[in-house]
Amino acid sequence: MAELKCILWDVDGTLADTERDGHRVAFNMAFEEAGLERRWDIDTYGELLAVTGGKERIRFDIDRGDMPEMPYEDIAALHARKTIHYQSLIAEGRIPLRPGVRRLLEEAYDADITLGISTTTTPSALDALIEHSLGKEWFDRFAVLAAGDIVPAKKPAPDIYHYAMEQLGVAAENTLALEDSANGWKSARAAGIKCVVTVNGYTREHDFNGADLVVTELGEPDTDAVDVLQNPHELECHHVQLKHLQAILHG
Repeated sequence: MAELKCILWDVDGTLADTERDGHRVAFNMAFEEAGLERRWDIDTYGELLAVTGGKERIRFDIDRGDMPEMPYEDIAALHARKTIHYQSLIAEGRIPLRPGVRRLLEEAYDADITLGISTTTTPSALDALIEHSLGKEWFDRFAVLAAGDIVPAKKPAPDIYHYAMEQLGVAAENTLALEDSANGWKSARAAGIKCVVTVNGYTREHDFNGADLVVTELGEPDTDAVDVLQNPHELECHHVQLKHLQAILHG
């Protein structure tokens, strides 16, 4: 029976609904600023989320002929401007945490469970979200902030999870991942980590066959019960609590 010692959180779509009204909007602002005619609407961005990484999404859009050809240096510069716009959106309070995130983070922190971040988002974007949506104290409460290009292969590769666990000195059997997408869940699974998925509008129809728990959100005690989409452990999840996560590892 494994003991829960560590929880590793994805960021985009998991800590906050950052994609539709955050990253997508920021990309379009950067495109306009650069004099490009391309704009990513909601449906197009949903398709592009199958590609992990912002620079990689731009490259994919170029390769399929929807944006003009440009060298990697220009892609990187465009993405850097996008990140600046994204940070401004966060600072304006336009990207709040998802329901139940702060509650569950604080519950785990108070229980002395190690908390970390495992994400493909850029470190500067992560820093902005922590500062403006969680609070500066969480820079110290997260034991590792594994983000961006710190590993060579992005999700669904397991590299970011392997890196985080190595930095923390924790074993996969004592670690749980919180994700929102099929690529994120596959990354955790490939690292040997059990995973709870909180879907969003972009990922609800993803294939999570084999995931340990799939819910619409983490939920709050004073709101309606969360919609449990997949629950092989038959846990009662009126809202997801630390005891539910511990039960998953107990098997």
